[in-house]
Amino acid sequence: MPRILSISGLRGVVGDGLDPEYVTRFATAFGTLCNGGTVVVSRDGRSTGLLLKHSVLAGLLATGCKVIDAGIATTPTCGVLVTELKAAGGLQITASHNPSEWNGLKPFSPSGSVFDAAQGQRLIGLLESGKFASRSWDAIGSVETIDDPAGPHIERVLKLVDVDAIRRRQFKVVLDCNHGSGGVATPGLLKKLGCVVHVSGHVPDGRFEHPPEPLKENLTGLCDSVRNLGADVGFAQDPDADRLAIVDERGEYIGEELTLGLAADFVLSRRPGPFVVNGSTSRMNADIAARHGCDFRRSYVGEAHVVAMMQSVGAVLGGEGNGGVIEPRVGFVRDSFVSMAYVLAGLAERGGKLSDWVATLPRYEIVKDKLICPRERVTQACDALRRTFADARAEEGDGLRLDWPDRWVQVRASNTEPILRVIAEAPDAQIARKLCQSAMQAVRSAVGE
Repeated sequence: MPRILSISGLRGVVGDGLDPEYVTRFATAFGTLCNGGTVVVSRDGRSTGLLLKHSVLAGLLATGCKVIDAGIATTPTCGVLVTELKAAGGLQITASHNPSEWNGLKPFSPSGSVFDAAQGQRLIGLLESGKFASRSWDAIGSVETIDDPAGPHIERVLKLVDVDAIRRRQFKVVLDCNHGSGGVATPGLLKKLGCVVHVSGHVPDGRFEHPPEPLKENLTGLCDSVRNLGADVGFAQDPDADRLAIVDERGEYIGEELTLGLAADFVLSRRPGPFVVNGSTSRMNADIAARHGCDFRRSYVGEAHVVAMMQSVGAVLGGEGNGGVIEPRVGFVRDSFVSMAYVLAGLAERGGKLSDWVATLPRYEIVKDKLICPRERVTQACDALRRTFADARAEEGDGLRLDWPDRWVQVRASNTEPILRVIAEAPDAQIARKLCQSAMQAVRSAVGE
């Protein structure tokens, strides 16, 4: 299994492409880029995290960096700590939603955001050149641990909402951390909001009880728990807790797309301003922005692209349809803590049930699928789709997006896996599924998968 190196960072299967020596080289390149400054290091709960952390420490110490070891913490917490401590950067050891055999490194800039294209290319250039700024034995770096690494993050989130109003509702919440890093601090956040919390998978040991991506088919246990306990809402985090999926009070999975939609409906009604999503996110968000008289923008897919556009237009909110809400007042990184706070704040203000709120939002049916496709065959796949859907308006630049008046389909190569993602949306689920299936068949025929 080859390593996957991109501007977003590094991922691979530990022991099969991702080895300690290469991780140390990556960290040494990052330390060189940070010019021996302060670097925050944290990790999700995977069993290989400790192995990779020691490899990371070796590289950073060799370049004279002062390492702040935050232990097991969420990805957004790492970003917050970078800004809180005025660090030169951060490294989160995580493979996000990938299976347990995977791990990787996600670099953060001094602004607490993921690397943009220029920063990522500079890091890759250093890594490939091997021109590292190694220090002599008497000038190597140091390591310090930090007490309560999630404290500054939680404090910023609580400032976003009316905490007393949420506490008065005493929401009953079922939280599925799935043995990821969310188990460390998320229950504490919810308790500060006055919630009665039932936690599943709270031990952050990476022994996932179900496949780690928070999709409908993986969250049947959470749906059952919400129904059985009579809870107001169910929250499911991915292993590094930057994404959030939601289950309503009926035990119905309402998905990841609505995480951003609910947050946007709450925020934009109070703080109108530019709103940025990526090109694979539901058009529901465009409708919500229009409802509140807000400027709506679409970026290329990828957190770095969303953040770059948010910064350029001064966005009040942004995010992706994978359950990732980005709130600049906390940090320029997807954040499940923010998502939970806004959903609970909206429920506290509106009264009623979550399903009632969801019913007021524009609704489309979105279908997502994927297939293995070597990068060198992506252009061939896109050409085949153009021929198959010749009546659609085509937009290139981020894979290929094909639009009709009432539906759209997009295909694009993943930045972190050797796959091609296919996403279709329409007002009707059957139409969306058929469109996605037709696109998948066209790609398979073209690339021979």
